[in-house]
Amino acid sequence: MGVEAGAQVARARALAVLRVRSRALAVALLPAAVAVILLAGAAGDRLEGPVWDRARWVLTPVAALVLLAAAGVALVVARARPAMSPTVPVTEEAAPDLYRMVRDLADRLDVPAPSAIALTPDCDSWLEDRTHPAHGPPPVEEHHDIAGAGRQAHRRQPVAPVLVIGSPFLWWMRVGELRAVLAPVIAGTGPSAHPDIAAARRFVRGLDAAVAVASAPHRDPVSRAVLAGVGRVARLLLRGCRVHAAEMERGVAAAAAERAQAVDYGLRIVAQEQVGLAYAGWDRLLTRVALPAWRMGRWPSRLDAGVVAALTELSRRDRLAEGFASRLGERPACDLLEEPGAVDEAASLLAARLFHGGPAGPGPDWAPVDWSDYPEEVVDRKWRLDAARLHRVLDAMGVRPATGSTAPATGAPTLSRVLDHLTDTAPAWTAEKPGASGPAADSLSPRPETGPPVGGSPSPGPETDPAADSPSPRRETAPAENSATSPGTPDLHDDEDLSGTTAPSATLAARLSAELAREEAVPSPAAPSPAAPSPAPDPAALWDDRALPLFPLQPPRTARELLADHLTAMVCCAAMDTAGAMPGLDWLDGPTLLVDGERTADLAPKVLTLIEDGDATPLRVWLSQLGIRPEKPVRLG
Repeated sequence: MGVEAGAQVARARALAVLRVRSRALAVALLPAAVAVILLAGAAGDRLEGPVWDRARWVLTPVAALVLLAAAGVALVVARARPAMSPTVPVTEEAAPDLYRMVRDLADRLDVPAPSAIALTPDCDSWLEDRTHPAHGPPPVEEHHDIAGAGRQAHRRQPVAPVLVIGSPFLWWMRVGELRAVLAPVIAGTGPSAHPDIAAARRFVRGLDAAVAVASAPHRDPVSRAVLAGVGRVARLLLRGCRVHAAEMERGVAAAAAERAQAVDYGLRIVAQEQVGLAYAGWDRLLTRVALPAWRMGRWPSRLDAGVVAALTELSRRDRLAEGFASRLGERPACDLLEEPGAVDEAASLLAARLFHGGPAGPGPDWAPVDWSDYPEEVVDRKWRLDAARLHRVLDAMGVRPATGSTAPATGAPTLSRVLDHLTDTAPAWTAEKPGASGPAADSLSPRPETGPPVGGSPSPGPETDPAADSPSPRRETAPAENSATSPGTPDLHDDEDLSGTTAPSATLAARLSAELAREEAVPSPAAPSPAAPSPAPDPAALWDDRALPLFPLQPPRTARELLADHLTAMVCCAAMDTAGAMPGLDWLDGPTLLVDGERTADLAPKVLTLIEDGDATPLRVWLSQLGIRPEKPVRLG
């Protein structure tokens, strides 16, 4: 295992974890040992008398019950499937150069090579033990230089863990940088091979899996009662070894870092900067670019390639990042894959499942989209669906079409209708007490939802989720019951958010929140409802996908943000239909409006001025400068 100080600490802590296991076993065997002594004493005519007889009658069944309970707990701990990270497996045939680089690193570090390689749609890398029988047998490809591969091995022969690599690293990092970053990770296979550390890890993972089994819902009362006891015992043992297990892992990490200093140490310092940059680009891409597409029932099939485009755009805008663009001339780490496009597509689909909860495979309501088609299939469709929702809410509120000599006589949806409604010189909205009266209170009261829609546009079907994009990248989760009880008034939780807006803006924002909550209450094929019965999991599946999304990117948006997004979408639709503007994709900010091929970055302040002050003059001036006709009808989604 080496002479690193961290390795010695890890082994000492592993022995402490194993002592907790030994103490638990001793407690379980103690009643049986006492019962055996009492029975042996009776057989030898030594422990006789009514007191000893009563002790034997009491302790013997107690010992049997304790042994039976201990055997049940041990069986659950041994057979429970430990948690496993969802990944995309990479075989040696699909990445021979990558396997060769990993084996070379293991040889230089004098540690066992990982048994396999997998990719995860995240900016992290780690070693994962997948030797539990529930995870299936280890790979049997002809990996003669990889630990644990080759011919059928003995069951007790140690198998090295699987190396999990963040897929964005392969596309953004160069080969040398990836090698330097992976060196301390691969060095961890040395301590992992030590018998004491491996046994302590198996014990802790088994306890954690047993707690998960005991917490699983939808069980009959008898099983629930039995597993509740197992769960209590497992939690008690976990509390007893928690500190030792954490210190053991710290020791393993310290030993791996110390051993890896001998390999590419100087380059690793530079590569760590790229790790942080890749994480920032990946998070920006998911929240600003991928999430709007997922909500529309589309999943970008080249997310990892998008990271390169996003970080390249960052280097173009930021003078501090000018040096990053020069790296692109070096060989990227994705060249170590035989088919980078297929791997990128698989990782992109897995990212959509983890962060949004989409289906496992493509379909008519869950189709991949290329970056070249993103503006038309996602941005344009998203804006028009948001504009349609905005006009549906105005129809329900009884807002009349725009008036004036230039307004169309057909009652078609126009931007002028929205601007006229939000233009108000009344005081900003404030929370009213029950029974309050006045213009503000009257404007907040719900109006009868009668009359045909002005735009004549159908309501978006359940296959789409046209939630608008915002800097806070996640879908809103407004309670449906609040929207049902007071659909025309702002929620009291939004008082602070809407306190600086006009009365028409506050009313419209509240109605938009209620409308969007009703739409999200309808199950979508692209995002199955949690209430729907889920099919039985595949026994061969390596991870449980019944609780997707595992990492949802959906914190609630405020009513003010919803109104700003919908108003921005209406302005963009008017620009596309009356001024020849085009939908575009900004790698750092997501959907954007292109006028004469240039992105417009000054629309948001003017929209906020209209919402907060009821002053449409700055926005109307901006529209006039770009030749946008707000009185002209627009096409809705």
